[in-house]
Amino acid sequence: MGCKLIINSSNPPIKCQLFTNRSKPSFGIKTLAFSSNYKPDQDPISTINNSTSYDDDDDVATTIKFKTLGACKLGISRFPDFEYDAQGGTGTGTGSDDDDDNNKEIIWVSFDLKTLYIPPLTSETTKFLGLPLPPLLKIDIVPQLFQGNINQKSGQVDLEFMAKFWFSVGSIYRAPPLMVKTVLTSEESKGTMRSGRGERLDKQGKCRLVGVATVDPIDDFFMNTFLGLPTECLAILNAVIHLS
Repeated sequence: MGCKLIINSSNPPIKCQLFTNRSKPSFGIKTLAFSSNYKPDQDPISTINNSTSYDDDDDVATTIKFKTLGACKLGISRFPDFEYDAQGGTGTGTGSDDDDDNNKEIIWVSFDLKTLYIPPLTSETTKFLGLPLPPLLKIDIVPQLFQGNINQKSGQVDLEFMAKFWFSVGSIYRAPPLMVKTVLTSEESKGTMRSGRGERLDKQGKCRLVGVATVDPIDDFFMNTFLGLPTECLAILNAVIHLS
């Protein structure tokens, strides 16, 4: 896949199957303090306006724009990687300072799933062993979660990603979805079979995000046997991330 976060780091590999539960911070919430010292000869509206105070330390929401690029890859089990052109993928999210670390350089990001689109794997977007996928074969990617941290200073990106992968062959066959959970990172992602290294955000917002995930068996004998589930998959995504 194609995200461009360009940064060389000596950080230890990220285990993509693990997620941390954390609450979503409030965005741009201001505290209003109203005075109770109202006098009958005062204008009540001006009294409220004059006594309103704001906490300058409150987080201000940041708009995050996400766009996928070409030259991406997807791999599963021990099969050769799919060459995947993800151009056209988009998403919009919001971000705020990471209060837990009291570090204003780190932005906590949460993407709106209603705006998040990742192109499917089809004969037009994907090649396997140099050849396009068969015309009727299609793999839809339906995101279920996309959130995490972006370090504005170092360019490091770590985004929890969860999605359903739907395999279908026209109207003839449609398998139950494969659930993929990983952390798309600009650093190194390493499993027992698969591994990859990303690139941190550059000045243009380009990055490369990688993630290794374990894919569990599903209620489909053919898919379990063909893919050798459970197994690992690898995603390499080139992208652009803009913080406004």
